[in-house]
Amino acid sequence: MTREEFIEILDKEGYRYVIEGDKIVVTNQKIELMNKESSVFLGTKTLPPGVVFKNGRAVYLGSLETLPRDVEFNNGGDVSFYILETLPPGVVFNNRGNVGLDKLKTLPPGVVFNNKGSVHLKSLKTISPGVEFNNGGGNYIPLEDVYLGSLIGGQFGYWNGNIEGVDSNRLLNVMIKRGVFI
Repeated sequence: MTREEFIEILDKEGYRYVIEGDKIVVTNQKIELMNKESSVFLGTKTLPPGVVFKNGRAVYLGSLETLPRDVEFNNGGDVSFYILETLPPGVVFNNRGNVGLDKLKTLPPGVVFNNKGSVHLKSLKTISPGVEFNNGGGNYIPLEDVYLGSLIGGQFGYWNGNIEGVDSNRLLNVMIKRGVFI
């Protein structure tokens, strides 16, 4: 998808955005909501490079099949993908909610989760060294955790191999660094 096609969709759907250099910064949903923070729902199959989500709430990309490099998630809520199976290297999630990547099969190097909630990876088969889980610290209950359904059968925080007194994300990051999940 080109930048122009994406801008047309934003205009048609009534999403607010600003152009900052080579970036399209999506700032909020529907103009008629009179500055109330709300979620962004996009049914596109792809995005152009250089999109930044900086809206106050969630971003739902239910139809997204491919995610280009240089897309940023700095939004105030969850980020959800329903059918996306791959990510480009280097994607960073800085959102303030959960990240849902239920169909994702592998995590390439450089993917970083700095989000404040949980990370849901039900179908994940491999995690490349260089992936980091720094998620948590939000106000979510239950525990901000990493859900690895296919790899360990559930939440990493409740995995039997955890070490008492060691933060589960710290242990997970050491295991990733050592290539346990490739």
